[in-house]
Amino acid sequence: MPAIRANSVLPARRQAITLHTADGLALVGELAVPVDREPVATLVCLHPLPTHGGMMDSHVLRKAAWRLPALAGLAVLRFNTRGTTSVRGTSEGTFDAAGAERFDVAAAIEYAEFAELPAIWLLGWSFGTDLALKHGCDPAVQGAILLSPPLRFAGPDDLAGWASAGKPVTALVPEFDDYLRPATARERFAAIPQATVIGVEGAKHLWVGDAETVLDEVVRIAAPDVPVPLPREWDGPMETGDAAAYADRTVAAFADVPVPDGL
Repeated sequence: MPAIRANSVLPARRQAITLHTADGLALVGELAVPVDREPVATLVCLHPLPTHGGMMDSHVLRKAAWRLPALAGLAVLRFNTRGTTSVRGTSEGTFDAAGAERFDVAAAIEYAEFAELPAIWLLGWSFGTDLALKHGCDPAVQGAILLSPPLRFAGPDDLAGWASAGKPVTALVPEFDDYLRPATARERFAAIPQATVIGVEGAKHLWVGDAETVLDEVVRIAAPDVPVPLPREWDGPMETGDAAAYADRTVAAFADVPVPDGL
C-alpha cells in the first residue's frame, strides 16, 4: 500500500473561499471537506507569523487539509490573515500584530457557522495561537488546539476569558521550542484550569519531522471517535502537491529578517 508522504494529497471536496471582515476586507482561503460523508467536526486554522513566512499553506496546516478530510472526516478551513500571501492569493489589508486580525478570526468563525459546519475547533500555530487566545473565545467555538504557543500577544485577560468560558484548551509544546518550553508553558497556562499542556519530546517550534504527531493529537481532540495514530498508508486515489511553491518560505529564507517590534 502506498505510503502517505509529506506532499500527498488525499481525496476531499476542496473549494476556494473568500472571507469578508467587518472592517471591509476580503481574505482568501480554502475549505476542504470529506468526499463521501458529512464532516464530524471542523478545524479553523490560524497560521504562523506572516512577516516570517506564515500563511494558510504553512506545512502542518497544509498537511491537515490534504489528509484529515479523508483520514478523520474533518472539515478544514484555512485562510490568509490580512496582508498575507500564499499560492491561493493575497488577502486584503496589512499585518496588524494581532490587533485588527480580530476581524479575520471572527470572519472565519462566521463563515463556518453560516456553512453549517459542525463542532468548530480553532487550530492555531505560533502567531495563530495568540489570535485564538485573544480573539477566538466565541460561543460558536468548541475549544482551541494550540501548536507552539509563544504567548507573545495573549495576556492575562485573554487567558482569564478562556478560563471563565470553561472551553477546552490543549497546547502542544515542543521540547526545544524557541519561545516557550513545556515547563514554563505549564506555569503560564495554569491560568486556565481546564487547559492541558502536552510536551512533545524532541520537537521544535516548526514541527519539522513531527507533523504526524501533531495531526494525531489534533484528531484525538477534535474527533475522539477516530482511532489514532492515523494511517500512514493510503489504498486509494492520491495526488502529489507542489511543495516547491514554498521554497521562499523556509526558516532559512527569513533568518536575517528582524522580528517586528513588540514580538
